[in-house]
Amino acid sequence: MRGILYMTGLAMVASAAFAQAPAGKPPLPPFLKYQMRAPAPPGNRLVSGRDGAALFSNKCGYCHLVGGMGTNLLTKLRAPDHLSGLLAERTDLKPDYVKYVVRNGYLAMPRISRAEVTNAELDAIARYLAKGNK
Repeated sequence: MRGILYMTGLAMVASAAFAQAPAGKPPLPPFLKYQMRAPAPPGNRLVSGRDGAALFSNKCGYCHLVGGMGTNLLTKLRAPDHLSGLLAERTDLKPDYVKYVVRNGYLAMPRISRAEVTNAELDAIARYLAKGNK
């Protein structure tokens, strides 16, 4: 008898839960707008003077644009100070520091070889991220 009452009660609870569920698919969770990286700027990769912003977007964008793993990790590291993890928004970066981290890696970031990012490209990226910080 208890088993029948238990099963009847369970069926009533389940039917009430399904009756309150909205029809159709549930809404998707909010997602960050993923930023697509820029195409590689034209020109000789070994010559300096190329566009640092475009190079940063192309070479570093997979991880360091909005929604990237590097941005998410840096945001968590900088959260106690309420600072953004977006490198392009930082004002405290110095060119030599950027070059050192790129060539040697830091925490979860692997080191980047000169075949992946040439010294001339790295100079332009470092100047872009430093924004005048010497």
